[in-house]
Amino acid sequence: MKKILSLMVVFMLIFAMTGCSSKPAEPAADAEKPAEPAQAESTATEPVASTIAPEDLTVGFIYVGPIGDGGYTYAHDQGRLYLEEKLGVKTIYKESVPETQEVEQEIRNMVDQGAKVIFATSFGHMDYTEKMSKEFPEVAFFHCSGYKTTENMSSYFGRMYEARYLSGIVAGMKTETDEIGYVAAFAIPEVIRGINAFTLGVQSVNPDATVKVVWTSTWYDPAKEKEAAISLLDQGVDIIAQHQDTTGPQQAAEERGAFSIGYNTDMSTMAPKAYMTAPVWNWGPYYTAQVQSVLEGTFKSEAYWGGMEDDVVKLAPLTENAPAGAGEAVDAATAKILDGSLVVFTGPILNQAGEVAVEEGKSLTDEEMLNMMWFVKGVEGKIE
Repeated sequence: MKKILSLMVVFMLIFAMTGCSSKPAEPAADAEKPAEPAQAESTATEPVASTIAPEDLTVGFIYVGPIGDGGYTYAHDQGRLYLEEKLGVKTIYKESVPETQEVEQEIRNMVDQGAKVIFATSFGHMDYTEKMSKEFPEVAFFHCSGYKTTENMSSYFGRMYEARYLSGIVAGMKTETDEIGYVAAFAIPEVIRGINAFTLGVQSVNPDATVKVVWTSTWYDPAKEKEAAISLLDQGVDIIAQHQDTTGPQQAAEERGAFSIGYNTDMSTMAPKAYMTAPVWNWGPYYTAQVQSVLEGTFKSEAYWGGMEDDVVKLAPLTENAPAGAGEAVDAATAKILDGSLVVFTGPILNQAGEVAVEEGKSLTDEEMLNMMWFVKGVEGKIE
C-alpha cells in the first residue's frame, strides 16, 4: 500500500477502468457481501485449480510491518487468524518484508512450502507480486491496495473513506478548540481521500472546525509518527487523527491530555484516556471468501473495492471518551451510508480555495476518488 508513489496517480485510471464497474468491486452502493464475490471485468477465463480439501491448502501472507504494530499489519494478521478458524487451512506468513525484490524471494519461499494462495498486503509489493503471478500461474495471488491484476492475481481494498467520515463526526462533536490534527503518511489519493472524508464528517456537525495536516513520509515509524502528533498538539489542536500504521499518534495524544481517533484497529488499550474510536479494517470475511473460492475451484481474478455493506471497513465501538450524542449521530449516518442515501463525496463540496469542486447533487465517480489530489475546504496543509 505503500511507497511506490510516483506510479500510483499515473496508473490509477487503469485500476478504475478495470475494477470499478461491477459488484462488489465498485460502486460501493451496489457491492455484495464478500461471501458472494462478483466478477469485476476479470482477466481470468478459468479457475486456478480444481477443488482442494482445506487440510491440503497452504495460504501465505506477506506483511510490510510486524504483526505487533497494533495497526495495519496487525489488522491483516487478525484476518489470517480468522481465516484459519473458519476454514481450517494452514497459513504461513512473513513479517516486515520491504517493498523491494525481497518480495519475490519470499513468494518463492512460500511456494516451496506448498502455498497455493498468497496475499501481499502492501502497495509497494504490487509489481513484484505481479511478476511472480506470471511465474507461478498455478497459484492464486491477491494484492492489497494496488491496481494491477493478472489471470491469477486479484487486487483488493476497501472504501475506508466511509468509516473515516463517521470518525469525523465524533471528532467534530468532541473538539473544544475547533482545531483537529491529522498525522498523515504520504500525499497520495488514498490518504488525501481519507483526510477529506474525515473533514467532511467533522464539518457535518461542526462547520467551524478545521483539520490541520502534518506529513511524515513514512507508513511505519512509531517515533516519527508520535513526533508529528506532538507538533500538532503544540499548535493547539485538541484531537489527533491519523493515517499511519502504529499507535504513536494515539500515545502522544494521551500524554498531552488530548483526545484521539485511531486507525486500522481498535487502539483503545494503547491510549485508554485519549482514544474515542477508529476506522478499522475487517479482513477476515474477505480472506475467507476468497480462499473458499480457491477450495471450490471457482477463483477468478478481480479488482475489489468493498464498502461498509461488505463489513470490510467499519467504525470501532465508541469509548466513554466520545462526546455525548455521538453514538446516535454515528448510527444515523451509518444507516444512511448503508441504504445509499448518504454518499460521502456528494456536492456541494468546496476545495481549499473556496471554489466549487463538486456541484450540488453530483457525486464523485470512483475514478475521481481514486485520483483525488486536492483538499476540501477546512483542511489546513499542503499536498506535498
